[in-house]
Parts: sequence; C-alpha cells; structure tokens
Amino acid sequence: MKITMIHGQNHEGNTCMVARELANKVGGEIREFFLPRDFNKPCLGCYTCFKTDLSNCPHYRELEPLIAAMLEADLLILDSPVYVYHAAGPMMSFLDHFGTWWMVHRPLPEMSRKQAVVVATAAGGGMKSTVQDMADSLEMWGIRKVYKLGLGVQAVKPDEIPGRILNSIHRKTDRLSRRIKENAGRNGSNIRAKKWFYLMRFAQKHFQPPMEPDYGYWEKNGWHGKKRPWKQ
Repeated sequence: MKITMIHGQNHEGNTCMVARELANKVGGEIREFFLPRDFNKPCLGCYTCFKTDLSNCPHYRELEPLIAAMLEADLLILDSPVYVYHAAGPMMSFLDHFGTWWMVHRPLPEMSRKQAVVVATAAGGGMKSTVQDMADSLEMWGIRKVYKLGLGVQAVKPDEIPGRILNSIHRKTDRLSRRIKENAGRNGSNIRAKKWFYLMRFAQKHFQPPMEPDYGYWEKNGWHGKKRPWKQ
C-alpha cells in the first residue's frame, strides 16, 4: 500500500508519533511531508483555479510534489496538533488550495479509490473540531473512507505521555490499521460527497447560466448522464 502523510507542523511531536505508528502498522511505501517546511504559501483568493484550473495556481510549482504524492497514494494520513481548538494554520493554508477538488466543483474520480485518516492530539480538548477541519476537505474530495482519530494525551511531548494513555493509543492504532487493510482496494464514495454530487447535478441541469468551467467538466465526464465519479 502506498501511503502519503502530511504533517500539519514541522516538529515531530505527539501527533506525528501517532500518525507514524499507524502508518507503520498499515505497512507499505510511506512518503512524508511537513508543513510549513514543504509548503508554506497561503491561498491568495485570486480565483484562478476556479476560473481556469488548479495547474494555473501561482503556487502550483510548490504544490506539485505534494499533489503527485497524494494522487499516487492508496492511503492519505493528515495530522495536526490542536491549536485553539482547530487545525494548525499551515494545514489549513494547504487545504485552502484544493477548493476545486470539492464534489460541488471538479472532483477527481481517483479519490473514490482512496482511504484517508485524520489525526489530532492535544493535552486537553479540541480534538473533535480539529479532525473535522481536515475531514471536511477529504470527505468533499470524494474519498471513500475517512477515519477520524482524535486523542487527548495529557502531555506536550511523546516521552511525557502517561503509560495508560500510550497503551490506549497502541490499541486504537491496532484496530484502525486492521480496518484500513480490510477495506483496501475497494471503490465508492462517502454519503456526504454523494449527497452534494446529486444536489449540484440538479442545480447544473436546472439553473442557468451554467457555471464554467465546472459545467463543462461534468459534461465531459458524463456526470449529467448515467456516469458517476465513484464508478469511473
């Protein structure tokens, strides 16, 4: 299995440790990227990707290695420490660049063959909202299965995590790695993405004028007819 990991901070702390533990248990070819080290550009809101294509983004040259790794991967793992109850800024800045990948615009059919995990840790709270920050994008990209792993570790560094919590982490990564391997190689999409696909399909067919280039992209892929991105 090919695994691409994108870490929401440069330091290799609690969240990175959990994500790596999971990736190693799943096994396979692992590639890692650290934000902001490997990508540090905020979205400019220039609308270029929506009017034309993501490849025309002013930051595309810096994005391209991460995009290639994500498209090649069978499993994506995105992780972030909790910062004020949300994902770290570098992770959100990165995800901001992929608005056109959302199901309501120009989703990529290959996403339906992938699984993903979002990981967040905190000494106290905020894990639920942080994993959801990342899951929002992955689900709306049409990824078939998005797993959420939020953990309260009661520590700032890995070597300070209490033994009972560490044992709980090991059990959770054991279970999750088994689920990922059991679901490998399947096709499909998540319910949230499918709902938005059909809502946008209705809107494109009944409301004029059509929004381009989204409408043309859907027409080219046959989605106004009987074809579906999760069956291609």
